[in-house]
Amino acid sequence: MDDILRFALLGLGLGALYALTAHGIVLVYRGSGVLNFAHGAIGMAGAYVQWELAVNHGVPYWPAVACGVLGSTVLGVLTHLLVIRPLRRASSLARLVGTLAVFIVLTAVAVKRYGDSVQLVPAKLPSGLVEIAGATVSEDRIWLLGIAVVVTAALHALYKRTLFGLGTTAVAENQGAAASLGWSADLIAAANWGLGSALAGLTGILIVPVIGLSVTGLTTLLLSALAAALVGRFSSFPVTLAGGLVIGVVQSELTRFGSDVTGLAASVPFLVIALMLVARGRALPLRGTFLERLPALGTGRVRPVPLALAVVTGLLLIGLSSPLWADAITNTLVLSLIILSIIVVTGYAGQVSLAAYALAGTGAFIAGHAAADWGWPFELALLAGVLGTVPIGLLFALPAVRTRGVNLAIITLGLGTTLETMVFQNTDLSTTPGSDGIAVGKQSLFGIDISGVDHPQRYAAVVLVMFVAATLVVANVRRSRTGRRLIAVRANERAAAALGIDVGAAKLYAFGLSAAIAALAGVLTGFRSTSVVFADFASFESITALGLAVIGGVGFLVGPLFAATFAAGTVGARFGDLVLPGLSEWMPLIGGIILVLTLVGNQDGIGRELGKQASAAERRLLSKRGPKHAGVAQGSAEAATDRDEPVAPDEHHAAPSQTAHRTPGLPLHVRDLTVRYGGVVAVDGLSFDIEPGRVVGLIGPNGAGKTSAIDAVTGFTRAASGSVRLGDRNVTRLPVHRRAGAGLSRSFQSLELFEDMSVLDNLYAACDRPGPWAYLKDLVRPGSRPLPAHVLVAIREFGLESALDRPVGDLSYGERRLLAIARAVATSPSVLLLDEPAAGLSDDESRELAHLVRRLAEDWGMGVLLVEHDVDMVMSVCDEVVVLDFGRRICVGTPEEVRGDPAVRAAYLGDLSPEEVAP
Repeated sequence: MDDILRFALLGLGLGALYALTAHGIVLVYRGSGVLNFAHGAIGMAGAYVQWELAVNHGVPYWPAVACGVLGSTVLGVLTHLLVIRPLRRASSLARLVGTLAVFIVLTAVAVKRYGDSVQLVPAKLPSGLVEIAGATVSEDRIWLLGIAVVVTAALHALYKRTLFGLGTTAVAENQGAAASLGWSADLIAAANWGLGSALAGLTGILIVPVIGLSVTGLTTLLLSALAAALVGRFSSFPVTLAGGLVIGVVQSELTRFGSDVTGLAASVPFLVIALMLVARGRALPLRGTFLERLPALGTGRVRPVPLALAVVTGLLLIGLSSPLWADAITNTLVLSLIILSIIVVTGYAGQVSLAAYALAGTGAFIAGHAAADWGWPFELALLAGVLGTVPIGLLFALPAVRTRGVNLAIITLGLGTTLETMVFQNTDLSTTPGSDGIAVGKQSLFGIDISGVDHPQRYAAVVLVMFVAATLVVANVRRSRTGRRLIAVRANERAAAALGIDVGAAKLYAFGLSAAIAALAGVLTGFRSTSVVFADFASFESITALGLAVIGGVGFLVGPLFAATFAAGTVGARFGDLVLPGLSEWMPLIGGIILVLTLVGNQDGIGRELGKQASAAERRLLSKRGPKHAGVAQGSAEAATDRDEPVAPDEHHAAPSQTAHRTPGLPLHVRDLTVRYGGVVAVDGLSFDIEPGRVVGLIGPNGAGKTSAIDAVTGFTRAASGSVRLGDRNVTRLPVHRRAGAGLSRSFQSLELFEDMSVLDNLYAACDRPGPWAYLKDLVRPGSRPLPAHVLVAIREFGLESALDRPVGDLSYGERRLLAIARAVATSPSVLLLDEPAAGLSDDESRELAHLVRRLAEDWGMGVLLVEHDVDMVMSVCDEVVVLDFGRRICVGTPEEVRGDPAVRAAYLGDLSPEEVAP
């Protein structure tokens, strides 16, 4: 019992430091809406400043502490001013990677200056022994707890009772409104970055006597701090303190009583992170702007002749290279595979994963044991490592089903770190007796000796061929139906689900494919020597890999090779040493600086610029062959995506007639629909029917519950009860994408188009219905088929023929409105639910839209639910009108009956007479 209490008290001191670090993260988050992944590195920098001044320059301890804290403060403010503020209009991914870039730069500088060995630092706080309830504990742990409590109380009072705290809260809630009251968002953010970073520096200085002074030890403190901040919901300082203390106590107890399980104590922060994120099931409300955009995407187009020439050239260079250059080429290609795996999961699917190296290590682990324990040849071991890692990748993807963005980055980094500490660092699992890793011996491929030790050129050639094969697979996915679905999920998960796309399945697929590619890289890394050594798979290296992916262009397939050259041990480092001896030692720092410059100057990376140059060169080449070829090149270069399908409806793919004339769909029956948000009843017992070929209007004042009703019918809210039937099928319990597949399609008041896709690809995303084997077939051969006849008709009906290859962002507002409806029609629904489709349109455009809606019912046989504030449009186009007021149905009938209803005039039309509201 004394041991339990003693280790609990020791854990309180450690937990207090976790809480102090977490407070700094919370401050930065509250002040700027940015989750600072460089927080641990900033604290590490402050600790080294203090140590440098005190040990090497004889500065007294407390003045050195003040300088260390000041150094961290300056770094925090500079991070905001030089990195984060220029990215305020960039995507959330760019801001996240901005903090990772600072992490890379600071750790590279520290490793270059101090190395990564652990320095023992004596404690300066009172370190005598005190007895508490019969347990003896070091006095400094009590001091640390006291400091944490005092700081927590001070921060709580500062942000609850001062104008600065109120200003920070105001800016976090609404920057525009806060600015109108005189609060500067930049000033507030800079102040919070400075204060939060000061806490990082103070924590780093206080914790080094406990864990030692090292770059790795201080930067990995980030996970424990993130776990504590998540417990406090990134807002409450007292709850964050409690979370840090609990984590510290549990870790301390497991260190004492769970020491038989390697890495168990270190995994506690990840377990807390997983519990918080998955249990809450929602993302952090990161601050963004309407102008932020996602990084650009490449087309995935493969030019066979240039590719063949590049491969042949590469093989020739490998054949002529020395062993050192062959090793550098192998390093470059393996890292390129890691980056390629990030392109799949982050570039295409929009999921920020920091688990690439953990998955690579998993592939090496499985393949290593297959070769060492079961005697499998290299070919089978490689296949086992790749396929065996896919289920692990799917396990990593499970949190992605419920969260995304930085939340997913946190949990994947934590899961990867846990895998590293519990498996890769467990010598019972990751070493063979007499070896420093898993002994796999020298390798051969189909009887040919390819040992990386004896024949590094042959091994490099094998790696090159596998890299090209993996790149072709990813290129196929980009151009396929599966790729369009991934990109739709990346752009807008709500809209993707409304089109029948299974968002969860798309994410799982992206993680599975990404895991397979990362595992391929891991196996090739591990088997280049006679032993698979897991020091090559440090989890935090995934941060560097993501940064390199952004440098190359996270959406472009040409990016990995160019980005990989900025890492140590690669071809770029070898060239650097030729130009300036010793330059390779600075490659991590150079890469970090280039990442910062890339984010600030061009977040689309090198790949975007190379793509532009290639398109320009192709246009110049084809223009020399005559006008016909030049026109083809012009259209190809300007298209938003390259595809195997026809880019426009023409005489070869024309519909048999100008109207659909299809068989009427299924009726929709809604009964007792109720939507509650807490104590607010948004929709109260609503019932209505929509028959095929009829248009039903749903009108009411603002806040009457119209959009809530559409959300409930289509499955976008869990706060609904009642019954929704489509024909004889009860769809009440079906998820959104299955309701869409059954025949319920909708538009959105805010449009929610896929902005980084062309008009045509928006339509293809809606009408594609790939079978169960499409996910596998698209790896080898992208699916190709002409647009269905009803989509071609919709293109003509909505006047989109000339806009098919234009990016959505280039459309006028009216064209965007029409595309939103055409995309919903492309799903071939039985019932179409339109949420204010005429909002923002002119009178002429509204009349034309009313005519189109009428034709969808009469000629296409659809049932249509029209939610619209334009009363004239509703009364002119609808067969029946339902009127809501405060969520309750107050009237239903024909337009004439609704016009004359006294309750409608009182609640919705005010004092207007029926004649005044008549069309």
